[in-house]
Amino acid sequence: DLSSEVMEEASNKSVTEGGEESPVPAENGHDSDAGEDSDDDDDDSCQNIAPASMWTRRDIQDFKESIRREGGDSVIKVGHGETVTVRVPTHEDGTCLFWEFATDSYDIGFGVYFEWTKDSSNVVSVHISESEDEEEEDLEGEGDDIERLAGRKHESGRPAQSVIIPVYRRDCYEEVYAGSHTYPGTGVYLLKFDNSYSLWRSKTLYYRVYYTR
Repeated sequence: DLSSEVMEEASNKSVTEGGEESPVPAENGHDSDAGEDSDDDDDDSCQNIAPASMWTRRDIQDFKESIRREGGDSVIKVGHGETVTVRVPTHEDGTCLFWEFATDSYDIGFGVYFEWTKDSSNVVSVHISESEDEEEEDLEGEGDDIERLAGRKHESGRPAQSVIIPVYRRDCYEEVYAGSHTYPGTGVYLLKFDNSYSLWRSKTLYYRVYYTR
């Protein structure tokens, strides 16, 4: 089953990119954050992109134990001042991305972006960054639709990105945070775990990503 294979592969690999601005705002308490950008002018830019769904579960200890048993890169230490980006290409047999994550003892910032680029590898990867200067200028918006964003590149030469879920601090040490998003097209999801606001504390992250048909 391809879905199972990707779930296995995705749980063992991941990707990261530049950090978010610090401090990361605290979550405002509603799930309606999903699919909204912090800039009201960008509302129209995602009009053709379905909003993400997010929910929480109470089985945090069972979840963390299952992630430990899976091994690989499913448990990541996010250092103080760092942002980890899990890069998940869309799969030709998939229609929807799912994610689940939790931490030990402390909160962490979390958000989802979509990069409009073709990645034929289907390899999930993880990147760690302490830099904040490569982030904001890549975000596209202001009336761009899916057809215009697909294949479009920023002036820097990097692919255009859309904000699916803005980065907010999540109390994922109390509950498992989970969510899903219907593919807007071909590209790469960027799941950002942001600890750039923390001067001293590292965070232990447990996560899983997979797709469904």
